[in-house]
Amino acid sequence: MCIRCTYNANRFAPPPRMEQKTARLTLLIDPRKKKLFEEICAAQDLTSSQVVRRMIRDYILANAGSRKLPRWLTEPRQYHKTAHED
Repeated sequence: MCIRCTYNANRFAPPPRMEQKTARLTLLIDPRKKKLFEEICAAQDLTSSQVVRRMIRDYILANAGSRKLPRWLTEPRQYHKTAHED
């Protein structure tokens, strides 16, 4: 499964505390697990990228230990509707 998250910072400025989605993470997983994961995500009206970003954020918060974390990561999330959401 290849999860591609891109963000063009020159096109428009993000709202405050929005993560800069410029890195790519490539995962190799069993195709059957990928298919099931994508089906479950779709049933919840989420993309696989959204779910993976949330899992990574939760993992960091749960396992950071004594590391000082940035405010944008520790403050409650503010979700913004995208153009295709109603």
